[in-house]
Amino acid sequence: MDQSVKRYWLETYGCQMNFAESNALERDLLHHGYMPAKHPEEASVVILNTCSVRKTAEDRIWGRLGYFKKMKQSHHLTLVLTGCMGERLIHQKLSDQGVDVIIGTAGKNHIISYLTGKDEHLETYEFNHSHYREGDLRSFVPIMNGCNNFCSYCIVPYVRGREISRSPEDILQEIDLLTGKGVKEITLLGQNVNSYAYHEFEFLELLEEIARRTEKRSWVRFMSSHPKDISPELGDLISRYDSLCSHIHLPVQHGSDRILAQMNRKYTRGHYIEMVDALKRRVDGLTFSTDLLIGFPGETEQDVEDTLDLMDRVGFTDAFTYYFNPREGTKAVDLPDQLPHELKLERLQRVIDIQRSIQIREKKKRIGKTEIVLVEDRTKKDHNELLARSEHDDMVIIPTSDAAVGEFVQVGLKSLSGSTFRGDVKRCGN
Repeated sequence: MDQSVKRYWLETYGCQMNFAESNALERDLLHHGYMPAKHPEEASVVILNTCSVRKTAEDRIWGRLGYFKKMKQSHHLTLVLTGCMGERLIHQKLSDQGVDVIIGTAGKNHIISYLTGKDEHLETYEFNHSHYREGDLRSFVPIMNGCNNFCSYCIVPYVRGREISRSPEDILQEIDLLTGKGVKEITLLGQNVNSYAYHEFEFLELLEEIARRTEKRSWVRFMSSHPKDISPELGDLISRYDSLCSHIHLPVQHGSDRILAQMNRKYTRGHYIEMVDALKRRVDGLTFSTDLLIGFPGETEQDVEDTLDLMDRVGFTDAFTYYFNPREGTKAVDLPDQLPHELKLERLQRVIDIQRSIQIREKKKRIGKTEIVLVEDRTKKDHNELLARSEHDDMVIIPTSDAAVGEFVQVGLKSLSGSTFRGDVKRCGN
């Protein structure tokens, strides 16, 4: 290996926004002559793009820091900690952990400046012009950053800052770049994506302009939406454009009004259910996934039952479930009636089990239907099969001989194995 070549090792943790920003950072590294290392031991610079939303995420990163600290005893490298954990710890010195520099969320775009000796530290967040990774069929496009909601359990406003929206011109330029590169699925990102507002230009206006540009070329998704900001007009838009996927990730977090109020979520279970019903009336076959936070301080058995009931009424096709994990600096840390860890785990498992049965129930309703899917790759177990994804974000396995990677194809859904459909190709094209 040529020792004169500068090589980097980049690890990304957490949300899709972090992965999008890591893609942009890699483009910058490559532009400045850095090459990706095949193994960490080959790297002259190691960058950890971190998450701080849950303590378990930070625990993993502390373990990686220990690994790289030990590596530095026999291998010269620069260790950079960035992302949300970096923002949280930005005023601490972690040299005893092997960290050479901490760069917060606002400074990610200027990591190269540090590596080349300019050592710039910005206080305001800047969007990248492109988050595309060469050859990808699917790509993320951040449209806003930060959060103004201050949910009592959430550290995001403290590590991502207040809401800031990207200019529509910049977003549309990136959309045009992606469709020109043959990207078949675009996901718009933001901590509260539907609170996007650039001067007088709001989310639904932006989404319609993107839908026009991508019609018959790419699918468009968006996440995460906040229930307090969503409107029935979104359903009208989805029903009007085939490029907008008939699936919404809409984090409810809990099904109890009392707990939602304690979380400072700014909506009730009734409002959430009414909004879901209104959207389903406007979009035939619309599906929903969600986030569920179990074990919040003071949560009772009745609160859990209310959550299970909401899950059943909405019929989520998928859910990201997790238990309450106190984050220093948030209001929920100091709330009374913190629950024992074992009780949180027991309740979480109940929610997971119920959600699994709801998922299977909802997906079985679609067996026998014909749906459009995007072929993504060959399956790892059998190269005679292809792995595709439906607009409802389901995985679908089809025979290799009937389609090619990167194609939209119409598939008849035959059966369900776990949460994965199996199907036969009816015809190519959307």
